Amino acid sequence: MSTYDRYTNAPESLQWQVPASGAARFSWEYDDGRDRLLALYQKGKDKQWDGAKRIDWDLEVDPYDPLGTPDEALTLYGSRHWAKLTEKDKGELRKHYTSWQFSQFLHGEQGAMVCAARIVESVPDLDAKFYSATQTMDEARHAEIYGRFLHEKVGMLYPINDNLQGLLGDTLRDSRWDMPYLGMQVLIEGLALAAFGLLRDTTDKPLPKQILAYVMQDEARHVAFGRMALRDYYQQLSDAELREREEFVIEGCYLMRNRLSGVEVLENFGIPRQEAAELSEQSEFLQLFRKLLFSRIVPCVKDIGLWGERLQKAYLDMGVFEMGDANLDLLMTQDEEIAEQLDRERFAEEERARVAEVEEAIADGGERG
Repeated sequence: MSTYDRYTNAPESLQWQVPASGAARFSWEYDDGRDRLLALYQKGKDKQWDGAKRIDWDLEVDPYDPLGTPDEALTLYGSRHWAKLTEKDKGELRKHYTSWQFSQFLHGEQGAMVCAARIVESVPDLDAKFYSATQTMDEARHAEIYGRFLHEKVGMLYPINDNLQGLLGDTLRDSRWDMPYLGMQVLIEGLALAAFGLLRDTTDKPLPKQILAYVMQDEARHVAFGRMALRDYYQQLSDAELREREEFVIEGCYLMRNRLSGVEVLENFGIPRQEAAELSEQSEFLQLFRKLLFSRIVPCVKDIGLWGERLQKAYLDMGVFEMGDANLDLLMTQDEEIAEQLDRERFAEEERARVAEVEEAIADGGERG
């Protein structure tokens, strides 16, 4: 069965072409490099891992409750439709929501892979090209993992959300070399990181927790890379050039906040689009989720030097202005520590199982003797 057969609503074409613009840049300076970026490049090399081996794919997943999602987190909860749902219907709803979320993660990771490759091509400095090459591999691994989870454990995929696709297209079509950083590393990946973190910290299911934790460990490096590169570059830009980039950030943030709500899921349950949008707006869980989505974006935008009056007003309007004071370095350190702790727990459990197996074999041999 192909991916096409697993889509809830198959896209018209399985290919999407975005016309590219901008220059491919080479650097003949091979000795010079920024110590911070070269250290991050070394870390990117050291931290490569195999998704087929590090993740325990033998863990079972209930496709009708892949994340242990509580009823209160479902948009239909408390609505006139909720009482009509059977337990089977609620299981289907959980399956669809997980499929929708992880499908957007999957499409976003492919976008991140293409953007990282574009950065390798277009960024002027060799140290940034080196690091972007490691990130391209990271994003390929993430797309592989999310795709495998959806194919093997959930059995259903959703097409890319129109607005996510629109922001991705705008990012890739822009000829300025810094825009893949800003559109992908700061906006799309920042939003995804917050969503990953919320699910990682709330799910009680071991397989999705592993996937999310290990992906976030990589993303901590990616965000650090984007911050370093853009902070250095934006210090050189004029006020007019900075305002252009702030306008891009404002538009992208509103787009993601207002349109990434899973309305497509409710439409697949027979609810008209307008009512589905209204139900989403009324969901207390979604309102909290939206606010948390900006926990990684706002401090990053402030850190790289995009903090003009209009942008601050937009964040006040969204109710996320105070997140600009969040400690992004601490968040990223925690992401890495959580993944390392999961590894320690898994290895300890595997060691206990091996010891028990040996002791059982010895005891069995003693009885036979």
